[in-house]
Amino acid sequence: MTALGDNLKIDGARLWDSLMEMAKIGPGVAGGNNRQTLTDADAEGRALFRRWCEDAGCTMGLDRMGNMFARREGTDPDALPVYVGSHLDTQPTGGKYDGVLGVLGGLEVIRTLNDLGIRTKHPIVVVNWTNEEGTRFAPAMLASGVFAGRHSLDWAYDRVDAQGKRFGDELERIGWKGEEEVGARKMKAMFELHIEQGPILEAEGKDIGVVTHGQGLRWIECTVTGTESHTGSTPMRMRKNAGRGLALVTELVHEIAMKHQPNAVGAIGHIDVYPNSRNIIPGRVVFTVDMRSHILPTLTAMVDELMDRAPGLCEGIGVAFEARVVGQFDPPAFDEGCVTAIRSAAERLGYSHMDIVSGAGHDACWINDVAPTAMVMCPCVGGLSHNEAEEISPEWAEKGANVLFHAVVETAEVVA
Repeated sequence: MTALGDNLKIDGARLWDSLMEMAKIGPGVAGGNNRQTLTDADAEGRALFRRWCEDAGCTMGLDRMGNMFARREGTDPDALPVYVGSHLDTQPTGGKYDGVLGVLGGLEVIRTLNDLGIRTKHPIVVVNWTNEEGTRFAPAMLASGVFAGRHSLDWAYDRVDAQGKRFGDELERIGWKGEEEVGARKMKAMFELHIEQGPILEAEGKDIGVVTHGQGLRWIECTVTGTESHTGSTPMRMRKNAGRGLALVTELVHEIAMKHQPNAVGAIGHIDVYPNSRNIIPGRVVFTVDMRSHILPTLTAMVDELMDRAPGLCEGIGVAFEARVVGQFDPPAFDEGCVTAIRSAAERLGYSHMDIVSGAGHDACWINDVAPTAMVMCPCVGGLSHNEAEEISPEWAEKGANVLFHAVVETAEVVA
């Protein structure tokens, strides 16, 4: 594999302009984006991405999960393609860069190759994975999970949103359901560029995160059941307060995560309180515990301790505790060859870098099951993400895309 010269770089201004143009679609209320999957805004963002890809000379493929594949041909029609990409969907109050940087960074790889007249032996395919966020249709990374064989197509189609709308119906409604079999494509490798979504790179003053592992994840849906009663007339000693059970489990989750520092995190995110009235003691609380670690035995021990101790804590205050795992994946270790390609690119370009573990789940975590995969990360301000105030600098975006360009193009093999 021949290394590219350190003078070969992407057009940072063009990449930034593309990010800002995509951000106009599905704007949020506070400067970010609300382009949730399979909404009309998602369809509009997809159409813009397709137009840009076709303008760059790519052909667009579409599978039955709505995954988009923009292909730039290589000189060898039989060579396995190198894939690069991420996702265009956002959280309801999402930022302009989470996922989008990886998709448009991949497009910028294609545009730069065109500008420089460089051909590669292997085709390069830029991919937009459907429903990475999982905020409208759970679980996250749904379409890449189907691609990797983690979920069945029918099961994915039957996921419903808060209004009871089916994933399969909404995919068809917005006009982005393809005919291609999901997972039929074979890859030489896949690379994903992403903002860190954490504070480590910025705090350490590093330009690039070389992602060696992803964190494993368990989402545990918990239900605490007590008795609804009047907040003013029910004596304290007679209350069966499900909200108090939530409080006890919240502290338990924090305690468990702190036991396993620095290799674990845990928190409660989604909470539904019933009947959610000012003057009624909650009779039921449903909430989701999110536990993560890149060390599988640690993750398993955390979940086991939660399941072992939470029922007793709740029983002690007269309420019942039930739980079930509703989302999970084990910690992925990314391909050493792809990781080395990213690290070598950062070194050759003169960028400061460090090895890092991804604290969030990404499509690359599933694709790692079926192809050599790795991720490159750039910093984000304050580590803030899944928030409309999410921010990166044009320089960070450019450096991340330059590393992506070198890693992808070297893997695709330049033809002299």
